[in-house]
Amino acid sequence: MSDRKRSTALALASALAGSAVLLTAPTAHAAVVDVAYDCKTPIGDKSAVSPIDIKAVKEGDGYKLTMSFQKGVSSSPIELGKGAMSPSAVIVVGGAEKASVPVSGPSNPEAVPPDTPIKITDLSGTYTPKKSGKVTFTAGVLTIKAMGTTTTCTPGNGPGPSLELDVTAAGGGGSGTPSGGDSPPDTLPQTGPTDSALALGTLGGTVMLAGAAGVLWLTRRGRQAGS
Repeated sequence: MSDRKRSTALALASALAGSAVLLTAPTAHAAVVDVAYDCKTPIGDKSAVSPIDIKAVKEGDGYKLTMSFQKGVSSSPIELGKGAMSPSAVIVVGGAEKASVPVSGPSNPEAVPPDTPIKITDLSGTYTPKKSGKVTFTAGVLTIKAMGTTTTCTPGNGPGPSLELDVTAAGGGGSGTPSGGDSPPDTLPQTGPTDSALALGTLGGTVMLAGAAGVLWLTRRGRQAGS
């Protein structure tokens, strides 16, 4: 292959790669949102602000949701021993579908000293959409059970969604996406600052495949033209 033909092949392969990116780029938007919790505790009312991050990963017909707290939202006047505290919460779904997804997580892996903000472990649960379209996920009520007591924390600042994405219901039905073979495939990365690199890595694999296909096609065509 001449240098000129090789340059043409690479240029067209790059164009094909760009098309692949446009066709396969996922539709998702994530943001870490400050949630101001008003907590009803056994020792009175407390309040605290914690940045909340919600991630989603496609699993079968549903999505595994993970809710992460970057700061503690409550405290105890006495030490909480290892495994003494059990957290759970609700993620509110809006947009194409209205729903509530319960999420829960493991107990505290280490003892919590008295009067120290309680670090909530990551909470997870499964959301199975009944309608296709764009949905949002927002932090809801947090419940902390420890040593026979219950603390309920309610978002008091009307926080915005931590995650927004396009979902597809089983069978492709619903209000946002037509059912049948024309429905776009689910391409959902884990969301968050570090996961963007993973998403780009996946797209990079698609680009490389498209580029290789383009070069192979052009190489074969060049040989046919020269024969």
